Amino acid sequence: MKQLFLASGSPRRRELLTQIGVPFSAISADIDETPLNHESPSAYVERLARGKAEAGRGAVVSDVDFCVLGADTAVVLNGKILGKPVDEADACAMLMMLAGQEHEVLTAIAVLDGERCESRVVRSLVRFRPIGRDEAAAYWASGEPRDKAGGYGIQGLGAVFVAQMNGSYSAVVGLPLCETSELLGHFGIPCWQTLNAR
Repeated sequence: MKQLFLASGSPRRRELLTQIGVPFSAISADIDETPLNHESPSAYVERLARGKAEAGRGAVVSDVDFCVLGADTAVVLNGKILGKPVDEADACAMLMMLAGQEHEVLTAIAVLDGERCESRVVRSLVRFRPIGRDEAAAYWASGEPRDKAGGYGIQGLGAVFVAQMNGSYSAVVGLPLCETSELLGHFGIPCWQTLNAR
């Protein structure tokens, strides 16, 4: 069976991959995440997922067959990508834009080995309830929004803002497990391996 490397520094992606019983080694894959001119949000996240997988493959030193999984998530409001907040003002501005609105969360995954690369983009819709400015500032003070696309984490304290969701919860967190399992299966890497090892 091929060895799997996760090209991500995200603890949430590590937790999700562990959740479905897939052994892996985490590696860093730093790439330029600047959107290209006239690039759609969907094309953007897919390009980054593929780029992270390719960067991860370049960082692996292994004599055995292996695959690399890359992923990227973007919060999109009215066609505009909301990245990670640079400071408190930016984070609060993002939350005020998202407040009372429905936004898209796009998560792309890419798996590659030495011969091919396959990718998927998963779209989910999230609606926030109204948010007050004091509440947005208090959320920033918690420290949670600092490294999150769109300035919030649905799996943490930010869950209180979510009035409705349509799509994949795990994709909004950062790794769509249904699609990830399917894609890994195409490369001969089954889920639930840790159950079979007991």
